[in-house]
Amino acid sequence: MAKTTAKTSTQMTRMNGKRVRIVTRVTATGTSVKVTDAAPKEWELQAAQVRALRAMPEYGKQFLLAGDQNSAKRGPRAQMEATAAGMTPGEADLRIYLAGGQLRMIENKVGKGRLSPAQVGRHAALARLGHAIEVVRADACAGAAVRAVELVRGWLNQ
Repeated sequence: MAKTTAKTSTQMTRMNGKRVRIVTRVTATGTSVKVTDAAPKEWELQAAQVRALRAMPEYGKQFLLAGDQNSAKRGPRAQMEATAAGMTPGEADLRIYLAGGQLRMIENKVGKGRLSPAQVGRHAALARLGHAIEVVRADACAGAAVRAVELVRGWLNQ
């Protein structure tokens, strides 16, 4: 019996203005193509959270937020400037400033995305100082926004 081998390729592109994932599988018996919605990018999860949190009636009265994009791609000069100015690899995506001098943080991951080594180290260092970071895993922007609102409501009610 002959061994059959299959070759699979994946690419991301835009169709009708929407990001999609195209998986092509070629076997001895034919070719199949499957097109599905692409997972959101991490910054898109964060942007949805920021919109939802700023829409809360408590925003500006009981809490404020600040976002980071320390993982943004930069050239060598921009990277040097960012590092010199205090940009720190592994910093959480969102900082939530609560009344009473409390700080909470949210880190976003798409699906089963893993924390980078810099994030693992930074989160551990912050935890040693008493600052926990909540990791929000989501496959859609709406789910990330709902989870962020739930977290902040919980922190406000503590």
